[in-house]
Amino acid sequence: MDDKQRFAEVVLPHVDDALALARWLTGNCADAEDVLQDACIRAFRAISSVGDDAPRAWFLAIVRNTAFTWMAKNRPKAMITTDDEGTFERASLEMVGPKSSPEAMLIEKADAEHIHHAIAALPVAYREVLVLREIEGLSYQEVAKVLSIPIGTVMSRLARARNLLIQRIGMAGTGKAGVA
Repeated sequence: MDDKQRFAEVVLPHVDDALALARWLTGNCADAEDVLQDACIRAFRAISSVGDDAPRAWFLAIVRNTAFTWMAKNRPKAMITTDDEGTFERASLEMVGPKSSPEAMLIEKADAEHIHHAIAALPVAYREVLVLREIEGLSYQEVAKVLSIPIGTVMSRLARARNLLIQRIGMAGTGKAGVA
């Protein structure tokens, strides 16, 4: 199998997840696309070194590292939260069923925007763990591998991220944190 075939099998199935991660880390679509392009180039150059055990985690680690390198180069002083409202608006509308009333759709949209802003406001270390686990659906082991941190650190950061998120969306003490 040549490198192009290997790249198509290992990387291409995870491009959507990688773009979503890059968008969460960079804060907008245009920057995320630049990061994804650089990450794909890096992945292609290293494609012969990837094992068969966790190619998704391997590629997402490349995307994460590329995103931080890109942001350090292009945004040396500040981390900007996401401003990609259109994507989240479309996603929230897609999640609403066809039988939803306009009022229900408006409430769903407002809730989604509120949660989105709360996640975007989390510190990067907590946001990336939360996004990888809750949005991308990676296991604790995969998150640990992507971030190159112990699994206990993943668990503690995830717990702190969830607690901060609960506080920020004003649901502390209601017991509805798992619903979000």
